[in-house]
Amino acid sequence: MGLSLPHLLILAVVVLVLFGRGRISEMMGDFGKGISSFKKGMADEANPPAPPAGQIPPPAPASQATLNGETVVDSSNPSKPQ
Repeated sequence: MGLSLPHLLILAVVVLVLFGRGRISEMMGDFGKGISSFKKGMADEANPPAPPAGQIPPPAPASQATLNGETVVDSSNPSKPQ
């Protein structure tokens, strides 16, 4: 039991009567702006911003640290010998 063409036309007329032509175009414009904002946000997330010029990037985490007087070795980096 799908919607046939006459059913869709009646539904479109009812929606036009309830909301009016101006309100529907305004809602569709807002919908389009939302979609473009979402796409822009996804693109910004994929490309993180570069640090400003003159700012030094943070150092790489150390593979060895001292905790309560004991030396703790990080074994998650297998490329460095222990």
